[in-house]
Amino acid sequence: MSSLEKVLYFQAGLGVLPNMFLLLFYTVIILGHRPKPMDLISCQLTLVHIIMILTGGNISLADIFVSLNIKNDIKCKATFYTSRVMRGQSICITCLLSVFQAITISPSTSLLAKFKQKLKKYMINALFYIWFFNLSVCSNMLFYVGGFTNVSETKQMKVTKSCSLFPMNYIIRGLIIILSTSRDVFLVAVMLTTSAYMMIILHRHHRQCKHLHSISNLIVSPEKKATQIILLLVIFFVVMYWVDFIISLTSHLLWMYDPVVLTVQKFVIDAYPTITPLVQIISDKRIINVLKNLQSKCH
Repeated sequence: MSSLEKVLYFQAGLGVLPNMFLLLFYTVIILGHRPKPMDLISCQLTLVHIIMILTGGNISLADIFVSLNIKNDIKCKATFYTSRVMRGQSICITCLLSVFQAITISPSTSLLAKFKQKLKKYMINALFYIWFFNLSVCSNMLFYVGGFTNVSETKQMKVTKSCSLFPMNYIIRGLIIILSTSRDVFLVAVMLTTSAYMMIILHRHHRQCKHLHSISNLIVSPEKKATQIILLLVIFFVVMYWVDFIISLTSHLLWMYDPVVLTVQKFVIDAYPTITPLVQIISDKRIINVLKNLQSKCH
């Protein structure tokens, strides 16, 4: 095993464990009383990130479960289809998180304020449509991914030890690239717009607080802290996404995957789902209180 592969395995372990903890935490919160409006979105994002890590990179289900008595072709199709769906879910749910936080902190005089009362209803509908959309859009992976046979004869592009992409018509490949790129560019644009909007609101709030001398007004509110965390995650996601996008687009246009470049891309893809739960755990007071209670019980 190369040093790069060891890094990927370490990254996968570092990403799965906190995500599993968060999934359990949000599940308990949602099934309990008074969950926050964003808890449902965060729970979905956490589940998506766990599946992303398990179906991406060298930690591929198609390569791990080699002992299962299932045809390699089926394993490759299932793994890559799931991986692409989860990638789409990650960008869509991150965008949704940004939009709904912008609605949450918007002033009562803004146009977004009228959506606050029905936030939970819109959220559930949005999550349903996002799942349906990505499951449909990524269905092409079922036709153009399969078990690796012989590159020289079939012009397949090997992307894991046992899986490869099949050659496709230039028009079909162009349409797939255009559709996926259009979706991603639109969602990134929405994220950047809502992030800019939230930064303006936070800046106005900060200026208002500077004119007040009460100590209570200097304390950072939960809404402001949540907004800052979401802004941090969105900026990090956008940076990691564009690095991944450039690598992926270049590889598809040239129809060539360099092993080192592919390993770097796997590291970039898993960076966001690895960092996100750590940031959420550190920033959520509820989680910190749970950890403190567990620590006190252990002692």
